[in-house]
Amino acid sequence: MEDQSSTSAPSIDPFKLLKIVQNPDGSLTRQSLFPSVSITDEESTSSNTSQLAFFKDIPLNPQNKTFIRLYRPPTPPPSTNHKLPLLIHFHGGGFILFSATSRPFHDACSLKAVKLPAVVLSLEYRLAPEHRLPAAYDDAVETIMWVRDQAMDVNGCDPWLKEYVDFSKCFLIGSSAGGNMVFHAALRALDIDTSPVKIIGLIMNQPYFSGVERTESEKRFVNDRILPLPANDLMWSLALPEGADRDHEFCNPMAADGFLKEKMGRLTRCLVTGHGGDPLIDKQRELVNVLEARGVDVVAEFAEGGCHGIEIFDPLKAEALLKSIKDFVDTCCRCVNSESAAAKSTL
Repeated sequence: MEDQSSTSAPSIDPFKLLKIVQNPDGSLTRQSLFPSVSITDEESTSSNTSQLAFFKDIPLNPQNKTFIRLYRPPTPPPSTNHKLPLLIHFHGGGFILFSATSRPFHDACSLKAVKLPAVVLSLEYRLAPEHRLPAAYDDAVETIMWVRDQAMDVNGCDPWLKEYVDFSKCFLIGSSAGGNMVFHAALRALDIDTSPVKIIGLIMNQPYFSGVERTESEKRFVNDRILPLPANDLMWSLALPEGADRDHEFCNPMAADGFLKEKMGRLTRCLVTGHGGDPLIDKQRELVNVLEARGVDVVAEFAEGGCHGIEIFDPLKAEALLKSIKDFVDTCCRCVNSESAAAKSTL
């Protein structure tokens, strides 16, 4: 790979790189970078082998055109005492691109459902700039509330969730912008009674954060082939509220006031993963440091080399990430089981 350490202004057209065109009304015309998997593909992709998950789409908020793609493994739990964890997934794309139906995210969710195993719920959230932040966070919290209503059997519970899911073992999971959504949705959920749903783990893979002041990794990878600074800056300018800069708490919560940082200390245990070749690596390490300083239980896994979104391009990295997620989920679930057993023994 050629040297990317130059801090001179790169001659990169971010619109061309991201395959977007901004229309006169401010909306975007997006040229799809990945094929989409429709629900009509379910029979051909899910029933031909026991190694793939079944999936279906469920409307969330028709007015906002949001929906949930739900995945389950082909084999149900052996008993009601061995139900599966629920992973609430938010896809990446800088808040402006992609869909829960985009092939890489669809395949990754399907694989997690089978290999963990788990039930995976992937959110089709509203994109910016048509719907700037906090719209995506609002959709994420609405999803958590939908899961709570399902667990409470309000107007009936989806049969897959009823048969498969242990609502005391829920996780928020996302990569890149999805990792950012995990963080902010979890903060918001602290102010909500989600019972009987319990969020016991946050999984943030290469979470998408930045700031006005350039980090050393951003300067070092200014011309990065996946996420060069001009593209990064453009995505934040399209995603943040009008008039906000990259030190807004949505983008740079590490620079936020004391109240938000105090709230961070109430977050449940986290898995944060990253790669040294990602321009965002320094900001991800900063996030870990801030969380740990406030007493949050953090599992941090930072590998050498790589790039932003490497699991999409490298099957071996995708396999390693899946193992890290499985280990984290298994550990969190064992802790819940131990705490439940201890509580029963005192009765």
